[in-house]
Amino acid sequence: MTVHFVLPGGVDDPASPSGGNAYDRQVARRLAVREVVVPGAWPQPGSGARAALDLALRGIEDDAVVLLDGLVACGVPDVVVPHADRLRLAVLVHLPLADETGLPPAVASRLDAAERECLRAARAVVATSPSAARRLAEHHGLAQVHVVPPGTDPAPMATGTDGASRLLCVASITPRKGHDVLVRALASVADLPWTCAFVGSQRWPVGELITRHGLAGRVELTGPLHGPALDRAYATADLVVLASLAETYGMVVTEALARGVPVVASAVPDALGAGGVLLPPGDVAAFGRALRRWLTDDEWRRDLRGRAARRRGELSTWDETAAGLAGVLASLRP
Repeated sequence: MTVHFVLPGGVDDPASPSGGNAYDRQVARRLAVREVVVPGAWPQPGSGARAALDLALRGIEDDAVVLLDGLVACGVPDVVVPHADRLRLAVLVHLPLADETGLPPAVASRLDAAERECLRAARAVVATSPSAARRLAEHHGLAQVHVVPPGTDPAPMATGTDGASRLLCVASITPRKGHDVLVRALASVADLPWTCAFVGSQRWPVGELITRHGLAGRVELTGPLHGPALDRAYATADLVVLASLAETYGMVVTEALARGVPVVASAVPDALGAGGVLLPPGDVAAFGRALRRWLTDDEWRRDLRGRAARRRGELSTWDETAAGLAGVLASLRP
């Protein structure tokens, strides 16, 4: 029986990489799915995108298993829920809609309520980490949320640069990713030798903040990288830093750990495990202290490299991710 996988437009756009898109693409390659791509400004689409989603769902045969990316489904319960009795719907939640930083309170509240209605109508809800699953279940009153974490691709150990000074942050430049926190923390260690690459599409004007703190020559805004260029960025990194305010998992963390690169980050407990240093979200001082220690303490650097190497051996594969998701979908078949 065919599984229909409803995806947002842009899932294959190299100019807009995201963890959710990467997850969708990895599992779609491994599962026997029929992809249904619906372009739109999800999760708040215009009337044309809403009509296209409704038409796509209407075109799917009765009793079919349909996996919907939560970015598409959760903001439009008025489109999705009417199909819930006819189709066997599963929703894959990459990020709860109201967790996006910078939303006006009224918009966040509306999206939160829409998500609750959609998830309660689905026959299965899938989250990408245990903490995200617990939060979804408690917040929306769901009896069960399945956990299917992202995998990693095998990767060679990173060589680094000089063992300390090359820092890397891989994240779309949006308020939720905490680049402002990171810039202020970097400014606090400006007396020490380092450079940092911000790799990601720029959707928020962090350049002004970099200039204001006198870091224009030391923080490089590369834009999004993929393929060999991204591999090179990881290979030459001594430390990966991520100052996110909220994450459901944090795939860039496991991508770094798969290469043995130490990590200092916030909001990524499930991805990081014991493989690095987890800091409170938004804590500039804590990030500044961690960076200073990293740049000045040889023994601590060796300890973090050891943690990263041990965590590298624990990471799951994308084949395991696909098998876990296939199990959830198989349970929905008539």
